[in-house]
Amino acid sequence: MRKSSCTVVAALALSVLGATGAEASAPSVASDVTATECLQGGGGIVVTADGAGALTAFCRGGIHDGQIVT
Repeated sequence: MRKSSCTVVAALALSVLGATGAEASAPSVASDVTATECLQGGGGIVVTADGAGALTAFCRGGIHDGQIVT
C-alpha cells in the first residue's frame, strides 16, 4: 500500500499545532479535539497537505478516531 508523501506523524504535528495544556481544556468545536486529547485517547496525529499547501490534522485511532485536531 502506498502512503502519501504529505503525511506526517504526531511529533511534527505537535510542534506545528503548538498544543499546550491550556488548549486541552477548551476545544474550539465540540467535534474537534486537541493534540493532547488525541494522544491521551490512544490515537496518533496525521497531518495532510492539499495541493494549495493547507495543512489539516486528524486523530487516527483511539477514542477520537477521525476527528480534526485543533
